[in-house]
Amino acid sequence: MSLSKAIGVISGINEFGNLFQLVTSAVSYVRSKWNGSQETQQLKQEHLLQLQSDLQRLTDTLPAMYNLIDRAEWRIHVPSVAQLLPKLKDAVYDAEDLLDEFRWYKLKLEIEGNNGVSQISPFIDFFHSVTHGSFNKVTDIQTRLSHISAQLEKMGMHEATPRFDKSVRPPTTSFRTEPNILGRDKELKEVMRLLGVPAPDHGSSSRCRSTSKRKRTASIAADSTEPIRIPSVPVLPIVGIGGVGKTTLAQEITTLPSVKSHFDNIIWICVSDDFDEERFTKVVIKSLSRKEATADNLDDLQQVLAEEAGKKRFLLILDDIWPAALNDGQCWRKFCAPLTKVLKGSMLLVTTRFAEVADIVGTMESFVLEGLKEDVFWDFFKLCVFGSEDSHIDPQLEQIGKSILVKLKGTPLAAKTIGRLLRKSLTSAHWNDILNNELWQIEQKETDILPALRLSYMYLPFHLKRCFSFCAVYPKDYNFEKAILAEIWVAEGFVEPQGSIPLQHIVSKDECFIVKNTSGIEKVPPSVRHLSILSSGGVKCSDLMSLCKHTKLRTLLCNKYFRSEILSSLMDCWFDELGCLRVFFCAFKLEQLPERIGNLKHLRYLGISRKCHFNEVPSSFWSLYNLQILYARKCTFQRFHIGASKLINLQKFESRILEMKVDAKELGEQIGFINNFPDIKDLVIYNLGAISKDHAAMVELRKRKDLTSLTLSWFNEIEVLAEHNEIEVIPLHNVIEVLQALQPPTNVKSVRIQGYPGEYFPTWFSGSDGLNAMPFSGTILSSVTELSIEGCQNLSDCRLDVPAIRKIEIAHCRNLKSVRMEHLEDSTFFLQELKVYNCPNITYLLAPSIRKLELKNSGNLGDSIDCSSLTTLHLSCDHLTSMDLQKWSLPLLQELRISDCPCLISIRDSEQVPTDLSLGWARRRSTGKFPFLTHLTIGGCRKLETLDGLLTHQYLPAIKDLTILFCPRLNWQSGMMLPSSIQRLQLFVSGNLSPSCLVSHTSTSLQELSG
Repeated sequence: MSLSKAIGVISGINEFGNLFQLVTSAVSYVRSKWNGSQETQQLKQEHLLQLQSDLQRLTDTLPAMYNLIDRAEWRIHVPSVAQLLPKLKDAVYDAEDLLDEFRWYKLKLEIEGNNGVSQISPFIDFFHSVTHGSFNKVTDIQTRLSHISAQLEKMGMHEATPRFDKSVRPPTTSFRTEPNILGRDKELKEVMRLLGVPAPDHGSSSRCRSTSKRKRTASIAADSTEPIRIPSVPVLPIVGIGGVGKTTLAQEITTLPSVKSHFDNIIWICVSDDFDEERFTKVVIKSLSRKEATADNLDDLQQVLAEEAGKKRFLLILDDIWPAALNDGQCWRKFCAPLTKVLKGSMLLVTTRFAEVADIVGTMESFVLEGLKEDVFWDFFKLCVFGSEDSHIDPQLEQIGKSILVKLKGTPLAAKTIGRLLRKSLTSAHWNDILNNELWQIEQKETDILPALRLSYMYLPFHLKRCFSFCAVYPKDYNFEKAILAEIWVAEGFVEPQGSIPLQHIVSKDECFIVKNTSGIEKVPPSVRHLSILSSGGVKCSDLMSLCKHTKLRTLLCNKYFRSEILSSLMDCWFDELGCLRVFFCAFKLEQLPERIGNLKHLRYLGISRKCHFNEVPSSFWSLYNLQILYARKCTFQRFHIGASKLINLQKFESRILEMKVDAKELGEQIGFINNFPDIKDLVIYNLGAISKDHAAMVELRKRKDLTSLTLSWFNEIEVLAEHNEIEVIPLHNVIEVLQALQPPTNVKSVRIQGYPGEYFPTWFSGSDGLNAMPFSGTILSSVTELSIEGCQNLSDCRLDVPAIRKIEIAHCRNLKSVRMEHLEDSTFFLQELKVYNCPNITYLLAPSIRKLELKNSGNLGDSIDCSSLTTLHLSCDHLTSMDLQKWSLPLLQELRISDCPCLISIRDSEQVPTDLSLGWARRRSTGKFPFLTHLTIGGCRKLETLDGLLTHQYLPAIKDLTILFCPRLNWQSGMMLPSSIQRLQLFVSGNLSPSCLVSHTSTSLQELSG
């Protein structure tokens, strides 16, 4: 695997050349406009070319530095290497940060375009941050890398293939290094069973058992029958972590009489990381034949081995196999090739730390060796400390010792390591010191537990080493969420998107640090790259100001809750000074995201764990071009306006968004970008005429289970409702297919369609005459309670199946002729309110359950409106000249308002009067009465001359409130005989009615009179 690819470092020869070519053009442009300003004079072409060359050289150097770090870690036990390695890592981090900052400017140009005036300024800032007079940051880092590399090269770091140092990993043999083995009786019996060793007969003497092998061998020789051979030798892997006792268990097996009597030969080979097939073959041949192998090549040796392997039943133990030694299994298969006709009962036993090794070599299910059980482990621990498991122990030391024991997880080698240290002083103070120290802080020998575990770390690939060492930023016993940790590794650049003891601390003590209390702030290493602040301890918000000096921080995890008045100052300080942050997590109660968050050019991961309410994101947020993950599950954004998709690397956004506005024209084919924001309540997409049906399908609206309000608009955001009847939308694509692809989820409550240029709605509106070829897919709007259709100039027929609908508004649809509400008569939910504005051609309205109706400049409905349940009617029309009350059949009407009808002359109860608008049923005629009408308002009808009998007890038997405003031509010569129920009368600029007429004819129930 490519190391540069593994950590996501910038690559590609043309990357720097392309950007510098753009910058050079921008400099030339600005010079031509301003005749060489002071800023542009500082950017000379030779300086740009030199910086380009230096950056390219630094990029080319990094893969070799990763390789050098990997090799140097194999010799970390050498003091001089241990001293240089942190300095090398520090210089590499600096190089990565510098190149990543440069990449941010490259993304800025790609996203926002190359405008010489707007783009030259930030690049000048970068140029000045890199070069200070004769000092050049790029060449300084390059010099540091070259200097450290040269010193390590003198120590042989560039030459040797990484292998175990014999002082770190001495070879093992079949002879036991432990005098006793405790608590493994069950494991021994199970392994012996798997090896096919018969259970020992405790009734027979040891002498009889010792002679059984000789008798069996003599029997085979005397028997003329050919011995049974098998085509391959079975392989049993023993798998367990380093120090758990795999080798000790295998050594114990070789000493058991029953094992010795069952196998003719027991052969031991220590493998580790060097699988030498030829050497191993010679060892097996010598053990089976009792002769030295004299052949010089592997083929001859394997011929001999194939012959000898069929003569004796053998147990071959290969101890401590590592994955790298097998070379993807090739070495193993080559070694086992001659073992095809072995004597039945022969076995191979393999010990390894790695399940992947067991998968390659094993023919049987692996035997997993766990740590010792608690009671046995305590006895073993006492044996390690006192030399005897029966030793008397002070009760206070016993309590401390058992607390230490919990940290060792049943690992025998860990017990030996700690036991040796505790044995130095049998005092509670010394034991408490060991208890309170982390295991990695305790000085150890090369054969102790941590050096043993370090070997597992050493064999990790370089990028996984970085992943592992990063875990040191988390406290002990931290419960990782696998997905989140993986996302942070990606954000840090350790990987591409595609044990209980904290070993990570011993490999990253200079790079990672945990602040546990106030004193920990002062102990933060200068070279720290990853820092976490625990929620416990007395750390104050003001204490964290000092972290601003650690400008190389890549990770800052603050789990401490703050809601301080100086919190905004702290965040501003951090975001000003900690410009290398790639991962930022906080538990703060924030009022808003700081505008200065845009300074974090490297930021990949942003997490906020507390419940916060943000009105909107700052404008600088959209310059976080590298942002991949935002976790703010408890946070709410009131408004979120997405224009161009500047966050090109965003992969996940987990937060609650109340309202999001999306410009489809700017996003274009990237409109699927909004799928990164799943938790949206109110979604507005405008400029839909700019996208195709395929792009619309990318939005996947039907999958948005949390969406409650949806607006789909073919208008620009700035166009207001009053302008809709003047706007002509010219779509670029088949609009009905686009709208069909934008089918909302069934749970949506509010739908708003604006500027739709089609003649009919698609099937998810319940089908229409223009879409017979498209299959009807059922009621999609089953949960919609509010529907708005605005500015749809070409729409002619609106047929809706909306069983839960409560409110509908239709406005500025000049060609709309009919509106039909399907299936409402069978529903338990009924349409409550319908508003129809500026739809001059509407002639048919079917809404039998409607309660409230508002009509404004909306057509010549005639007898084609069915609203028998209507209780409220608001009527306004520019061209209406008269109303015929005889055709109004509204038996449940309670409120009537007639306003802004400048052409209205009369309201009559006469079938002979020509009518422009009638309300009623086409097949029925009634008495024309309004038995439940209590409120009547007539206003703004400046040509209205007569009400002709409307204000009578026959028509208004229940009227209580009568208001007539701005009807100056009303003729009251016949006076005003009001119904007896009237309680409130208001008249203003409404004809020639005299006070004397009111006095003589007004009902005695009148309580209020104004005018």
